[in-house]
Amino acid sequence: MRLLLVEDDNHVAAALSAVLARHGFDVTHARSGEEALQALVPEGAGFGVVLLDLGLPDQDGYEVCGKIRKRTSTPVIMVTARSDVRSRIHGLNLGADDYVVKPYDTGELLARIHAVSRRTVHEEDPAGGGDSALHLGPVHIELPTRQVSVDGSVIQLTRKEFDLLALLAQRPGVVFRREQIISEVWRTSWEGTGRTLEVHVASLRAKLRMPALIETVRGVGYRLVAPAA
Repeated sequence: MRLLLVEDDNHVAAALSAVLARHGFDVTHARSGEEALQALVPEGAGFGVVLLDLGLPDQDGYEVCGKIRKRTSTPVIMVTARSDVRSRIHGLNLGADDYVVKPYDTGELLARIHAVSRRTVHEEDPAGGGDSALHLGPVHIELPTRQVSVDGSVIQLTRKEFDLLALLAQRPGVVFRREQIISEVWRTSWEGTGRTLEVHVASLRAKLRMPALIETVRGVGYRLVAPAA
């Protein structure tokens, strides 16, 4: 897999590139936001994943993420020293698929890269097939086009946000265990993905402006509470 590493520190980039190469990645190093954007022309330039450090010398990393998402659907993993939920949600809202908080374990990084790279345009429908659309009160979910609207207004979701919503929406009222959600949406059993799940749930609640739509069942998981029509 080709991977675009956006990192301004040459020493960090060299060490990380060596690790990634040992695990089969073909790494291209961009030292600035502008280099990264140029490398992704045209149409993502064949990269499977973008690993984006937010501390860039020329542009704000969040701004770069937004520009990348406008140019390509290539998965983006943010690398940040900010561990607060608000910063992570901001990144997800800009189109990031995941994030890694510094300092990170190499195994964690590799697990996240593999998890986001499994997604393709032909990814198995997380709702398990069946009806092509789901109607939950004012929420309308089109599975083939991966489009979600609330009261007729289209809501922009990331791939994982859509997959998570579609999974819960297939059985409203049924509690999905955290492990089950992580397995079906992230295609992994790696326990560290749990924090990512929490952030995606928070982001969905905010984007849909329906905080009560996804209910947390403490110690178990989540369930979708179907709103009144």
